[in-house]
Amino acid sequence: MSRITINPGERKSTISRNLYGNFSEHLGRCIYNGVFVGKDSPIPNVNGIRTDIVEALKNIQLPVLRWPGGCFADEYHWKDGIGPQENRKRMVNTNWGGVVEDNSFGTHEFLELCRQVGCEPYINGNLGSGTVQEMSEWVEYMTFDGVSPMAELRVKNGQEKPWKIRYFGIGNENWGCGGHMRPEYYADEFRRYGTYLHNYGDNKLYKIACGPNVDDYNWTDTVMQLAGRYMDAITLHYYTIPGSTWEHKGSALNFSREEYYVTLRKALRMQELLDRHIQIMDRRDPEKRVGLIVDEWGTWYDVEPGTNPGFLYQQNTMRDAMVAAATLNIFNEHSDRVVMANIAQMVNVLQAIILTEGEKMIKTPTYHVFDLYKHHHDATLVYSYTETQQIGLGDDQIPQISTSVSVDENGVLHATLANLSDEKAEEVELTFVNFVPTEASGRILSGNSGDHNDFEHPDAVTIQDMKGIRVEDGKLFVTMPACSAAELTIQ
Repeated sequence: MSRITINPGERKSTISRNLYGNFSEHLGRCIYNGVFVGKDSPIPNVNGIRTDIVEALKNIQLPVLRWPGGCFADEYHWKDGIGPQENRKRMVNTNWGGVVEDNSFGTHEFLELCRQVGCEPYINGNLGSGTVQEMSEWVEYMTFDGVSPMAELRVKNGQEKPWKIRYFGIGNENWGCGGHMRPEYYADEFRRYGTYLHNYGDNKLYKIACGPNVDDYNWTDTVMQLAGRYMDAITLHYYTIPGSTWEHKGSALNFSREEYYVTLRKALRMQELLDRHIQIMDRRDPEKRVGLIVDEWGTWYDVEPGTNPGFLYQQNTMRDAMVAAATLNIFNEHSDRVVMANIAQMVNVLQAIILTEGEKMIKTPTYHVFDLYKHHHDATLVYSYTETQQIGLGDDQIPQISTSVSVDENGVLHATLANLSDEKAEEVELTFVNFVPTEASGRILSGNSGDHNDFEHPDAVTIQDMKGIRVEDGKLFVTMPACSAAELTIQ
């Protein structure tokens, strides 16, 4: 039996709803033939944006969406994606698949998507191949309510009033595809570009610096030292890759028990990465003014056989759901410094929450985890301590039960639990400090580790009401099946 001790009176940080954000890049079928089908498509849409996808995103209360990349961001020139569609420049997407990018989905279309979903836009500017003027004018185009060439151009293109844009990234992966820069050089460039990103009216930008790749602690330390006082947040990228090389990352569907535990062990490395990067940030910024944003995370496998290798299309199983559940619990526990996270990516790419094929759409097991966890949005993290056994094979040992607990504005507790074992159910005892539960309900997602939804069986894996919850002598007892994630509502 595993035991969780919860003290609702020991309230900690606010779990920002933005920890449950997504990422959308001009990559494969994420935008085109994914979110965006065009106004003339027979697939139901509003202004070219798929209605079924919008409804699915509204259901999980998607809080924030990052765009246009990714590596694509540092080759993206925003003026190519505005104005009449027939006049927009065509280009080759050299980063992803060598396909033609016709720029039919640009600034107006992205912000229309955010409007329909009701989420905040997080826009990533081009520092790698763009100019200070280009980035500055993009902000002016989107947010200035006055007389200027960019504001007039926006009005000419059909948007009379400016948009509200808060989150703005100044470059992406500038240690790699964004320019192969040294941290010292990037810190200076961030300061220079950021100087010319103005706050117009009551629109205040939240300026986001490119942070490290995985465990590049020197990058974090150097950029925080040289540019920390000019930024509002810094990013971190980490992908879970079970294979031994980039050429052999492993299959999304055909994996062994050994590969399952390798994947989960590598996913749980997020705990160590956050702890160590946050230690550096605490030293450079003891007031915790600067937030940490994990704006690319998730599993990365070999592409599905027969698909364009540059499109990064992979299936999504209960193994991925376990990665998502455990990772989101880790983010919740670090919410005093981690202010946003964006899973890669939203539709048809990497650990996607949605897959499409023509007019068909399915919600992946990862989508259902985001559904289970949505009560954590803007709730308050409370103290919890989990006693559980180690499981796994060989050196790939992990804790069996992953947990986080929050209290909402009405005083209702929400606990998210994941049983990471792929073979063993576990009874869990929840005890409380200065709190006596009177009733509890739950929802659960469970299945074999390889279970997944496909276009013939779209609901093979889905959320069910949780059975067998017991309240006895002030304690709560639940049984977690192998490979399951659950949300408990406790009053």
